[in-house]
Amino acid sequence: MDEIKDKEDEIQNDKMRNKHDESSTGKSSRSLKTILKSLGPGVVTGAADDDPSGIATYSQAGAKFGFGMLWMTLYQYPMMTVIQEICARIGLVTGDGLGTVIKRKYTSKVVLPLASLLLIANTINIGADIGAMGAAVRLVFPQLPFALPTLLFSLIIIVAQIFVPYKRYVRILKYLTLSLFAYIATAIIVGGNLNHLIIATVIPHVEYTSEFAMMFVAMLGTTISPYLFFWQASEEAEEEVKKKKIPEINVGTPQITKKEIKIMKADVMIGMFFSQLIMWAIIVTTAGSLHNHGITEIQTSEQVAKALEPVVKSFPYSGQIAKIIFALGIIGTGLLAVPVLAGSSAYALSDVFGWKQGLDKKFKKAKAFYSVIAISTIIGLWINFTNIDPIKALVYTAVINGVTAVPILYTVMKIANDRKILQDNVNGRLSNIIGWTTVVVMATSVVIMFITFTQ
Repeated sequence: MDEIKDKEDEIQNDKMRNKHDESSTGKSSRSLKTILKSLGPGVVTGAADDDPSGIATYSQAGAKFGFGMLWMTLYQYPMMTVIQEICARIGLVTGDGLGTVIKRKYTSKVVLPLASLLLIANTINIGADIGAMGAAVRLVFPQLPFALPTLLFSLIIIVAQIFVPYKRYVRILKYLTLSLFAYIATAIIVGGNLNHLIIATVIPHVEYTSEFAMMFVAMLGTTISPYLFFWQASEEAEEEVKKKKIPEINVGTPQITKKEIKIMKADVMIGMFFSQLIMWAIIVTTAGSLHNHGITEIQTSEQVAKALEPVVKSFPYSGQIAKIIFALGIIGTGLLAVPVLAGSSAYALSDVFGWKQGLDKKFKKAKAFYSVIAISTIIGLWINFTNIDPIKALVYTAVINGVTAVPILYTVMKIANDRKILQDNVNGRLSNIIGWTTVVVMATSVVIMFITFTQ
């Protein structure tokens, strides 16, 4: 009898354990789904950071300096994460765009010049990105006239932002981030000595030349870019509109829980990690496949595409397949980044002038907002017919972003410590240390760049 009772107890315990395991599995599955669903503005922002301008800049750095600038991926990560988290927190807590908050703390006289600088930098960046997308298409279809793909992409971007509903549009942007994984595959194949890669990633390497100084500013500018600040804040506010916590951006203050702050921080950390991982992979790829073979100056998109040949070198027509992979990557990131660039300009100007704004609105309810998106995209398209070298334009755009970022970062840090605006959600000590360090590093690098070019 005792044996039977023991057996029954054992069976009962097994059932209880199975139920507990199923419950745990269900909870972990639900928690994973919750995390994946919550990934939004941070991941999209991180992926948009690796736009054609970023790809060109990182490729040029890898070709020119080999693994010499690989360390920047590690040291930029905490800086860009803290800055984007601050911008996200401002949008999440206030329900306002960054421009509106700057105007509230200072005046329109402060925010208007900042928004104007942003608009100029973004429009040039849009032009360079559209040009890179057109050049990428012509790598695969050289018989096509350059004007055709650039016109087509510009039209697609304008129509999508104006007429595709916000929820669906954000979902599309998330899927476009997958196009960047080609560089991770190539970095694994090209690789290099693991010890050398670790050392190059951890130990800073500096060269006292004007070329290195310019590339240093370009790397900072294309990673910690002003347009991402405005986009991140406004998208967090858009999310609050979507949840019906506020009727629209800049109208009402949402009630935010600590859990929402934690989810936002996780979203930003994951998005910025993804951004830096891609940057690391591009530098490793171009250093291993271009720099090591004597190609230190990238003049054309075709040269950048050659960096992807190791992925498919065992396939017939490997060069053509590499061009296709590169083209898809550039088109995917361009379709992701150009709307972010144009959208951030529209958000900033709408904040300055008090226009109705938001990708959730119909065109007739936010005409000025959507007009900025359309006009800046059209002007960017026009830039491509002014005989500007697309690769150089992409790198110079990164430099312009680096210079523009300094005054905007200063105002962001001042807002992040203002209790009247953020109440109990102001910066902690670590955020202040990293944030102000970022301001000093970017300002110092810009000054050094100008000094080295004037000597």
